[in-house]
Amino acid sequence: MKINWKLGSWLLLLLAALLLVACGSGGDEPAADGDTSADTATEDTSEDTAVSTEKMTLILIENSWSASELNVAVAKNLLENELGYTVEVISLDENAQWPALAAGDAHASLEVWPSGHAANVAEYIDGAGSVENGGLLGPVGRIGWYMPSYLLESNPELATWEGFTSPDAAALFATAETGDAGQFLGGDPSFVQYDGDIIANLGMPFEVVFAGSEEAILAQLDTAYSREEPVLFYFWTPHSIHAKYDLTRVELPAYSDDCYAKADSGGVDCDYPGDDLFKIFWSGLAEAAPDAHTLLANMNYSTEDQISMIAAVEIDGQSVEDAAQAWIDANEDVWRTWLP
Repeated sequence: MKINWKLGSWLLLLLAALLLVACGSGGDEPAADGDTSADTATEDTSEDTAVSTEKMTLILIENSWSASELNVAVAKNLLENELGYTVEVISLDENAQWPALAAGDAHASLEVWPSGHAANVAEYIDGAGSVENGGLLGPVGRIGWYMPSYLLESNPELATWEGFTSPDAAALFATAETGDAGQFLGGDPSFVQYDGDIIANLGMPFEVVFAGSEEAILAQLDTAYSREEPVLFYFWTPHSIHAKYDLTRVELPAYSDDCYAKADSGGVDCDYPGDDLFKIFWSGLAEAAPDAHTLLANMNYSTEDQISMIAAVEIDGQSVEDAAQAWIDANEDVWRTWLP
């Protein structure tokens, strides 16, 4: 009995040891497999999250005038610092920007003057739907004919367009380039402008000479103004020019829709309309970058806001970026409402 008890005890101990080894081995394998799967799943999830939250690079269009550059500087600042986007800025003229937006090569332009873009609106927004109307920017613009007010002291008839139909008016504004005709100073040839048609259709002995840019107009105005010489030129408001010089807007025949319906055939013979400036976006922006789309669609400030920034650049000599930053610093209560 003693021998049998020892043998039985030994067998029981051996069996227990075998069971422990089996349990240990069985427990280790699934745990290792499970840990590996968990690590892989964690890595995959984190990678998916990184991809899904990565923001696209936004491309904003600036046109060749100060207000457009300032609008873009304000938007770029907020898109980068508040929403974390990378923003690139490209310069395009106001006509070339439409196909660029339609193709998705750029994503937003922030200041369109509607009076010159009815055909583009019809083609790209109303027709193809490849460009989105981004809503009003806020400022109200007006293109027109301007001259220094000192010219009215001796030539009061120049307050209205009829005064420019006489040979005497032509002689007053004539230059070596225009000969017997008076000179009308245009801007960049790419600007929307009907001055040649207005001159021809109203029977004025004048000729359009393009300065080439906003800066070139201002340079010629500054020279003429300092000498109190005659100058008649294309310009617009809002702009700091009206704070720097005493200017008179020439009264042309009143704008009408019927007048501008003749634009394609060269029949415009009236004044430019008041323009509620608006924004245009690539049609895919809302889906590709919804928070950026919300900010840009909500972007809206006053004519006075815009003039203050323009004056800071063109009169006070600030950079576009500094003027935009100063406005942002002083108007957080405004731009906070633009954020999603």
